[in-house]
Amino acid sequence: MAELIPLKTPLDDTGLMPRYQPGTMTRAAMATDISRYHHPLFVRAEPGRYEGWMTYSFQAFTGLEEEPQMSLEAIRDRTLTREQSAALSHEYDAARILWSKARLRRQAGPLLTKAAPLWEAWTAAHEQLRATFREFWTTEDGRWRAQLLRLTDAERAAESAAEAFDEIAEKLSRLAEEQIRVAGEDEDLPLRTVAQELGLDASDWHIVWPDAYKPSTLSWRGFGDRLVDRLHKEIDAQRERLREVQAMAGDKDLSDSELV
Repeated sequence: MAELIPLKTPLDDTGLMPRYQPGTMTRAAMATDISRYHHPLFVRAEPGRYEGWMTYSFQAFTGLEEEPQMSLEAIRDRTLTREQSAALSHEYDAARILWSKARLRRQAGPLLTKAAPLWEAWTAAHEQLRATFREFWTTEDGRWRAQLLRLTDAERAAESAAEAFDEIAEKLSRLAEEQIRVAGEDEDLPLRTVAQELGLDASDWHIVWPDAYKPSTLSWRGFGDRLVDRLHKEIDAQRERLREVQAMAGDKDLSDSELV
């Protein structure tokens, strides 16, 4: 049997308007054949659990299909009643939602799989950075310069890991944005859900809205919300703390040139 994917409104909060009101369709309208205008994967439409709503069922979308669109022939068909045109319009709304989710799963799946080890590399590098900074609490005064070298090495490793994850996170973010554009915010498919379906835990991954990845003044060091931007803020805070300690100890100011 073909796999069926029902779209139930309003149970799934699709935001679509009521499909059918008893008594609004005439016998003639109900007898008119509109089957030629159905989406190729359409299976059936039937009253939903709540009065005034319809459940649309389709064969499974792969995400490789063209974006479902009601044909111009159907739009221009003057023999269709208003109710029939509305029913077809809602059918294609439902089809686009299901198609957009199937396409996101197909496109994002490989990227999510690739992102998993990059996130692990980032978390390891980030923890190493923090551990290296904590070692200043037990580093003897005569060993500070050596510890500063270790700190800058940890900074560079963390920055490289953050940039690598940001690169793939931007691609994932744009795919998610496109799915929302097609289906609407009420029918978004979270990337963490797709990851979970693949056996991945992406609950802590830092993926932000696409605009955050655009080159702009907000992406300058200390401002943006990319992973590397957050890292830069943390590094700056660590360096400032070291300067404070140097000043309290009566040593000469610690310049950035000594930390880079």
